[in-house]
Amino acid sequence: MNPAEVATSLVIERTLATSPAYRKVDDSLYVIKQGSAYVMVAVVPWGKDKACVRCTAQLVKGIKLDQRLAIQLLELNSFLRFGAFAWDPQQETVLFVHSILGGTTLDSDELLATLRDVALIADEYDDKLMAKYGGQRMLDLLEEAALETLMEKHPRDFDLGH
Repeated sequence: MNPAEVATSLVIERTLATSPAYRKVDDSLYVIKQGSAYVMVAVVPWGKDKACVRCTAQLVKGIKLDQRLAIQLLELNSFLRFGAFAWDPQQETVLFVHSILGGTTLDSDELLATLRDVALIADEYDDKLMAKYGGQRMLDLLEEAALETLMEKHPRDFDLGH
């Protein structure tokens, strides 16, 4: 990690240390949960001596991008303070993303404002998009995966007949 990445990670960790919604995944990746949404916070190198903070929330997976959805997302983007809705065609997933400059100029207030807005928008729009276009929220997908893993590891624990 370059010095700007290290400085960015330290600001993130100091700022979020007391939040019960925050988890550190590794030295440059963090997760924040807000309602039914998860925001991935990644420290990304930018050149040899800079870094940025990229916040990405996967909102709804398994929907088809059609003209109506694309236009709605573009129109929503025009009203946002910052950040933007995006489309991942490989995963068929609607995302909400925003990046800010990291390094020694990153301050806690700016970071908290960014994370708060991304998390609140993600939590609001995952439900709205799923209700209108189908698919599954990330929370639902994670819960399904956790249950499948649990069932594979301990299938007899769930046998109600014995």
